[in-house]
Amino acid sequence: MGEISVALIEDHDLTRVGLKAALQRQEGISVVGEAANAGQGLKLLESSKPDVAIVDIGLPDMDGIELTRRFKQAHSEPIEERTKILILTMHDSEDSVLAAFAAGADSYCMKDISTDRLVEALKSTYGGNCWIDPAIASIVLRQMRQSPSSINEEAAKKVSIGAVEPEYEQLLENYPLTERELEVLELIVAGCSNATIAEKLYITVGTVKTHVRNILNKLCADDRTQAAVLALRSGLIG
Repeated sequence: MGEISVALIEDHDLTRVGLKAALQRQEGISVVGEAANAGQGLKLLESSKPDVAIVDIGLPDMDGIELTRRFKQAHSEPIEERTKILILTMHDSEDSVLAAFAAGADSYCMKDISTDRLVEALKSTYGGNCWIDPAIASIVLRQMRQSPSSINEEAAKKVSIGAVEPEYEQLLENYPLTERELEVLELIVAGCSNATIAEKLYITVGTVKTHVRNILNKLCADDRTQAAVLALRSGLIG
């Protein structure tokens, strides 16, 4: 793995300075820029083109979710060339978490995460995997287990994750997931990396990658995040 270039978009000066100092002490990570609001952040992402951007959800001029949405909509480069977005948040409400999913963020961390775990999340995100904080994963699971009628109308407007289409249900009937694929999918939803999944299931990382590829193909998902959302929505997990 090469050096990971990181941009920090965080409005609290002490938090931003602390993050920068902590990350610069890590081998293989380079902080290439920082911004204190969303407007500056979007310009920074365009100019520095970092591998991963750590974005605070509570920015003063535009929240991190909207920044993520605008940035993702404006870029259609191949997946391996795109800047990945890691949302850093103190907000653990269902609306905020699901809105972040819908905006296209790649990974999701709570602000009380340790430096070691943040580095793990950065490396996983850089490698093309979705890293989901266990606390956030449990929130999503709780929300997805509720009936659609329990989700208030305002939240439905904010979060553009629709119910499972009939075509998708048909797809699941035609290409059902195996028991092992369901186990892998459940660990993806929990935010586990390929290495962690391999360790938990006593299989090789190569085998995990094969299962992940099969899962994405069967679910017609572009990435692990979309697969997790579809799995939760359809009731495959939970």
